[in-house]
Amino acid sequence: MNSTGFLAHAPQYSTTGELLSAAARRRGMDVEVLPADGGAGVLTGRPDGHYFGGPLFAAGIVDDLNISLLEPTDDWLTSLPYEYVLRNIESSTLGEVRHLSRPTFVKPPSDKSFPPAVYTDGSQLPEAGHLSPETSVQVSDVVTWSREFRLFVLDGECRTGSQYAVFGRLDSVPLAGHPDEDAVLEFASDLLANHAHSLPSAVVLDVGLVPASGHGAEGWAVVEANLAWFANCYAADPEHALDVVLRAAGPRSRMAARDRRFCRHLKES
Repeated sequence: MNSTGFLAHAPQYSTTGELLSAAARRRGMDVEVLPADGGAGVLTGRPDGHYFGGPLFAAGIVDDLNISLLEPTDDWLTSLPYEYVLRNIESSTLGEVRHLSRPTFVKPPSDKSFPPAVYTDGSQLPEAGHLSPETSVQVSDVVTWSREFRLFVLDGECRTGSQYAVFGRLDSVPLAGHPDEDAVLEFASDLLANHAHSLPSAVVLDVGLVPASGHGAEGWAVVEANLAWFANCYAADPEHALDVVLRAAGPRSRMAARDRRFCRHLKES
């Protein structure tokens, strides 16, 4: 995909940001690091901007850069049929889950306001701090993942991917040539054939293998969907990952009508 314009990078360093920046420069794009004190600086009002970085920083520059930030809806994972998730998942609030008395996996639906993790009970959750008791969370059964993979998806097609964990431990290996490549792509293809319409046109999809247990046979399942413009690419091809990032955080003037409902910052405008 040939691209013009510039990639605005949040001031926080990341290896993924470095890889994507190098890929952007190879396309002839300008790469600019945004000011650490906030705002878009000299980039304000420039057309053809794209962004890579965290959501908190993005909130302060999204209008200055006039970009659209695509993100999965908070209820996407809970809307999937059981066959695609292989566990019980429910939407709740931070206040409600503080009363849990059993080990449960708890995560924010899309942002990173607190660490997704297995909490032995509700008292182990982070103190609310700036978070309201009404903060949305997802709770699910505790699942062991044999292997987990990150897929960069554009227009319902996986463009590149990477294994990123084995039994919960970081282990980055390219999806291309991986022994599980065909199985991962077959699962993702089936999922996207039926549910791509409920995702942004550019998104990151994490999937994994659930080992056989007393509850059922081994099977593939969705871990979660993520913001492409704030996703570690691990061992995925940064050139193809960049295609997804540029669509996921690019000029509003180029945003497809189907994607407007996936832009939280535009819903009220």
